[in-house]
Amino acid sequence: MTIPYPAGIVGRGVSFLLAVALTVLILVYPRAIATGIDEIRHGLLSLLMWGIAAGFVHGVGFVPRLTPWRLVFHPIVGWTLMIGGIMLLLSA
Repeated sequence: MTIPYPAGIVGRGVSFLLAVALTVLILVYPRAIATGIDEIRHGLLSLLMWGIAAGFVHGVGFVPRLTPWRLVFHPIVGWTLMIGGIMLLLSA
């Protein structure tokens, strides 16, 4: 069973740029995800990191061979997690 990936340079560019933007945000301004050393939102950070990983995987053009990994790193999953994470960061 093959799972289709959104093709094209635009989709890959969106994935890559969104992943880079979130990576820079978390590395440069860690207070976006944690107010203190003891108040890190681990659930949000885990979902953001999963989305960022999926964004980089799709953004560089890598397509996993095995179906479970295609599901885990599918760009729709990555976009959903990254955009959802941004919305949660902005609402807090």
